[in-house]
Amino acid sequence: MKKLNIIAVFNKNLDKCLFCIRAKEPYKGLYNFVGGKVEDGESNDDAAYRELFEETGITKNDIELDHFMDLNYFKYDNNLQVYYGILKHDVDLVEEKNKLEWVDLNEQLLNNEKFAGNYNIPHIIRQIKVYLRNGY
Repeated sequence: MKKLNIIAVFNKNLDKCLFCIRAKEPYKGLYNFVGGKVEDGESNDDAAYRELFEETGITKNDIELDHFMDLNYFKYDNNLQVYYGILKHDVDLVEEKNKLEWVDLNEQLLNNEKFAGNYNIPHIIRQIKVYLRNGY
């Protein structure tokens, strides 16, 4: 099963999330979480930090990532690892291939013409916020 990760990066106030605007398929032109492939021999956590740095310039000193959930797509042979983190301080973003944008969490995340993931994005954000609010 191919391992992939996505990373929900929140600002300190938890009212914005960092998204990339996909430059290629799948979901070209749509807002999506940053992330990528886990390389052979690479730990899941190392892959998440590497992908985050490559796509945004955000380092381990800027954020602590938590592995929150996995979504297994057996028909596609994909394991999608969901990470989240809250920035410790403001950062200067460094775009790789995809344009980056902070999105207010009161936006219409259910708009499939703007956001990728077939409604997974609002589900993931909601679950993380419930987890954080309840202090597990």
